[in-house]
Amino acid sequence: MHAVILAGGKGTRLRPYTTCVPKPLVPIGDTYSILEIVLHQLRASGFRSVTLAIGHMGHLIRAFVGDGSRYGLSVVYTDEETPLGTIGPVLNVLDSLPEHFLIMNGDILTNLDYGAFLSRHMQTERPVTVATYHRELKSEFGVLDVDGAGTSIVAFREKPTVKFQVSMGIYAMTRETLRAYTPGQVLGFDTLMLDLLGRGERPGSDLFGGYWLDIGRPEDYDTANEQWPQMAPVLLPDYAQSAAD
Repeated sequence: MHAVILAGGKGTRLRPYTTCVPKPLVPIGDTYSILEIVLHQLRASGFRSVTLAIGHMGHLIRAFVGDGSRYGLSVVYTDEETPLGTIGPVLNVLDSLPEHFLIMNGDILTNLDYGAFLSRHMQTERPVTVATYHRELKSEFGVLDVDGAGTSIVAFREKPTVKFQVSMGIYAMTRETLRAYTPGQVLGFDTLMLDLLGRGERPGSDLFGGYWLDIGRPEDYDTANEQWPQMAPVLLPDYAQSAAD
């Protein structure tokens, strides 16, 4: 099994932590960077090879990870000279990828079993399966439904809760899904989804109920570090064993 990790972003929202280090290399706790946690998890769930899509401060990621051998992985790189979006970097290496593979952001902490997720996708005929997470947003206000003219109230809801599913930034992809696009073009996840839906192709949703934290803002990073003592055994069971030894 093969994974493409997107690690080329500037991490602007996470400044000042990313002023001198790329976001995937910021440390969690006092032992691992985000990227190291992900690499260890991929190896534990059956992956043997990884493509790292790098850009901003990519030389630091390349120097830190190397060929991946210390993680039990074979790691190769693809460089973005200019930002290509979420899916764009994959187009440049598409011919070297297996029929089914994983694409994921390099700033995610989760105990999702990546191997099982990809295997479930492979048992379907979906063009892409998105790992999704349940979210709720509670309104601070009473919500009024009005008629088309905007002059009459037709319904009222006191501080309703809106329930929805969000993308976890982890995708199981079938290679042929991306054949229609040209290497080097900018391609975001949003564009891909809209293109597929426009063609009548239905992406799959794989709802996950475990731990997931997208480290996009300083407060997310602070949360990750605060939770690390409790979450380390969940995210990295081998870490808990080594600590006990």
